[in-house]
Amino acid sequence: MAERVVLCGANAYEQKYYFNEQFKAIPQSIKDELHIICVLFTEEVGGIFTLVFDEDGTLNMETNAEETDIYYDEIGSGLLVNKIRQTRQELFESLSMYYRVVILGEDVSKLLDEE
Repeated sequence: MAERVVLCGANAYEQKYYFNEQFKAIPQSIKDELHIICVLFTEEVGGIFTLVFDEDGTLNMETNAEETDIYYDEIGSGLLVNKIRQTRQELFESLSMYYRVVILGEDVSKLLDEE
């Protein structure tokens, strides 16, 4: 069974951004967009924000905070996740397709037939 794979993430506590080098072939413009999404998320609500591929190739957004973080905006976090999901749906679907074809080795013609 395959494990989950982190694409990228940002940490408000350490003020750091991480991008998984396994995906270095992704175009720079997309890497830049992912960087902006992650950093702006943590700037707005705090905590840690990551984009993670599940075993089936679905790209999920995860956010969490340290228990002692009284500044973390849990309600704002949920609202922002929903907003990103709506406004970046096409990007996330494309990244999921990339992951399924390039990383998991699925047949692209079969994937296109599913759509």
